[in-house]
Amino acid sequence: MKKILFRKLLFDCLKFFFIAIVGISAIVWVFQAVNYLDIMVEDGRNYLVYFKYTILNFPKIISKIYPFALFISFYYVISKYENNNELVIFWTHGINKLQVINFFLRASFALMIFQILFLTFLVPKTQDLARSTLRNSNINFFENFLKPKKFNDIIKGVTIYSDKKEKDGTLKNIYIKKTSSPTNFEITYAKTGVIKKYDNTQILVLYDGHNIKGNDNNLDSFSFSKSDFNLSNLESNTTTYKKTQENTSIDLIRCYQSLNSNKTNNKVFKVENCSLSNLSNILGELYKRMIIPLYIPMLILTSLLLILISKENTNYLKSKITIFLIGFFIIIFSETTLRFIQNNLNENIKIMLIPIFLTLIFYQYINYKLKHKFR
Repeated sequence: MKKILFRKLLFDCLKFFFIAIVGISAIVWVFQAVNYLDIMVEDGRNYLVYFKYTILNFPKIISKIYPFALFISFYYVISKYENNNELVIFWTHGINKLQVINFFLRASFALMIFQILFLTFLVPKTQDLARSTLRNSNINFFENFLKPKKFNDIIKGVTIYSDKKEKDGTLKNIYIKKTSSPTNFEITYAKTGVIKKYDNTQILVLYDGHNIKGNDNNLDSFSFSKSDFNLSNLESNTTTYKKTQENTSIDLIRCYQSLNSNKTNNKVFKVENCSLSNLSNILGELYKRMIIPLYIPMLILTSLLLILISKENTNYLKSKITIFLIGFFIIIFSETTLRFIQNNLNENIKIMLIPIFLTLIFYQYINYKLKHKFR
């Protein structure tokens, strides 16, 4: 009977948790997806790239919502059980409050391990795939970002300006500057221009213009009545290098070990920004993946404080608000500790041990309160 009661309470908490995390994450994802429209509109990407990129960012959103949704779920369900007198069933079947706390503490360890694995493996992988989607895609819709009276520098090394854009897509008074190095450049001016497509190749056809080429200290110029500017195979200025958060945890650990032993080899560890200047970000990313989830048992213990008080207590509402604020503070505190991460791993040990010590102290406090109340 005891196992059935425990499973029922845990099932209700996890069911509400699943609904909460999916619902909240979906809302955040929709708002974020609207912001990602710039990838398609401003950067000239197609709809498939936009869809893949936004979907692959969904696991990251879930990882951010995870602690908050977990605390809210356990807090709400336990509070609901108390208001409906369902917790009385536990006490009448000989289950004491410490047994309930110990059961959920063990369950919190499983939820903590799941979050660590989620942050360590899945989130970096999907972030890397999202960046690879941009890295391997081409600019397809040049009409989207070639806006009049604006210097369009989305294309790497190329700046395009047009004074006016007609309804049929014709550009007026076009200025194009293409730079390959500080001493090598090409400037093109044309009265009109039209984007045309030939066999999946997009070309900006220019009419009645002038071209100036600079090579070191030499200048060459010529006029033309018609000229083609190939828009295919041009790279975007959108960041496509592999960020720290997109590297696997194993690569980050190996990178730290190599930096610690002064034997950096980026090709071996596949970490593009494996450098001493980026060491704090590397340790911060590992801390975010492996240490911050250690606050989850403490969050669940905080929600379990609700079983220590009865709804008949005159201060019940005040206590509920206080417990909610404590849980909210723990979530904020766990994220702010990331700012105290330093370049030396030994100096960060104290910060890494904070969630463990706080959980132990919190558990001992609950244990003391239960024994004191019983006496």
